[in-house]
Amino acid sequence: MAARLGRLAMLYLALLVLLALAAPWLSPADPAAQVLAERLQAPSAAHWMGTDDLGRDVLSRMLVGARVSLGVGTLAVALSALIGVGLGALAGGLGGWVDALIMRSVDVLLCVPTLFLVLALIVFLGPGIFNVVLVIALTGWTDMARLVRAEILSLREREFVMAGRAAGLKPLSLISRHLLPNAMSPVYVSLTFGVSGAILMESGLSFLGLGVQPPTASWGSILSSGRDYISDGWWLILFPSLAICSAMLAVYLVGDRVREALDPRKL
Repeated sequence: MAARLGRLAMLYLALLVLLALAAPWLSPADPAAQVLAERLQAPSAAHWMGTDDLGRDVLSRMLVGARVSLGVGTLAVALSALIGVGLGALAGGLGGWVDALIMRSVDVLLCVPTLFLVLALIVFLGPGIFNVVLVIALTGWTDMARLVRAEILSLREREFVMAGRAAGLKPLSLISRHLLPNAMSPVYVSLTFGVSGAILMESGLSFLGLGVQPPTASWGSILSSGRDYISDGWWLILFPSLAICSAMLAVYLVGDRVREALDPRKL
């Protein structure tokens, strides 16, 4: 059952990515075109997901919003992984004052509630797609760094690492050629789970008006436009909510399958 759910989740994510990439060609209307005479129309043959309070086609905005939400989530996690893996590898591989400096920085960041830190950085940097990616990456690398450091510390005294030291490898070469490649398995699992968190964070920021700015659409901004029309425009709440929840659930299921596939007890 779990394997079947994992395969379905992979197919669903692949479909979402294809729809997001093909959004400019699949959108039945201009996602930014305002037709006030057609505002708040319920789903119909003319508008499959209805229209919003400005008469914009919700289906077109959902397709374009998929590009933003999935793209921001993927890029933010990739950037946070680059930072976290690099610093975690240096902390675990070099030790000493480098380890102490990086880990104390991690401890300081973990003492601050993530939401408050994200909001403070967004207020300082300003809203926008690039800033949202940067903020999510800057606040999400700490867990990755701790994970990689722990894995490398468990590998430092293995025979192949001692052989590398005996061969005269410098610490950075030892980290890049031997330690880091063998510490990446749990990182792949963490990456998949991180994407769902980044999608939720982007949606939340856009819902609050601090993320993607109009007229660019994202699932969070579409949801935000419907919060004042819950009774008259239920579709503005339903469709983006379903998209966010289903995408997060699919990513979690894929991450669970990756974890099982990389479980050393099953290799």
